[in-house]
Amino acid sequence: MELYNLKDNNMSLIIWLDRYDTGITEVDIQHRRLAGFINTLFDAISHKDKNSILNQTLTDLINYTIYHFKLEEDLMQKHHYNEYDAHKWEHKLFVEKINHYIEKIQINDNKSLLAIINYLKDWLLNHIMITDKKYVPAILPSMSK
Repeated sequence: MELYNLKDNNMSLIIWLDRYDTGITEVDIQHRRLAGFINTLFDAISHKDKNSILNQTLTDLINYTIYHFKLEEDLMQKHHYNEYDAHKWEHKLFVEKINHYIEKIQINDNKSLLAIINYLKDWLLNHIMITDKKYVPAILPSMSK
């Protein structure tokens, strides 16, 4: 996977590939938006623009993530996905971990800036490719009816 995309002087950590799509339109749109938040954070950190963009983007990221998780969890419940509880638990752990990083960043722990960006990228892509792709067969067929 290509890690950097230099376009308009912005650096992207995540280059969206079609293989990340689930086939569930709203979920895919939201996943792309989450990748966009991660890229905005990466760009802010890369340009040492920590204060002006970083705090707002972290807040937006966590709020949008909670919104996205609600959509996924509602879909899984509606379609009686049998691994709902485990998937919801992963979401809960993710939010807790991000809040932990945010607390460290707020006390000017610069090591946490790199840690959070790496964690976000790895978690999002792994979560989509492994955990989210598992629920697609339970949800997608009934959505197209």
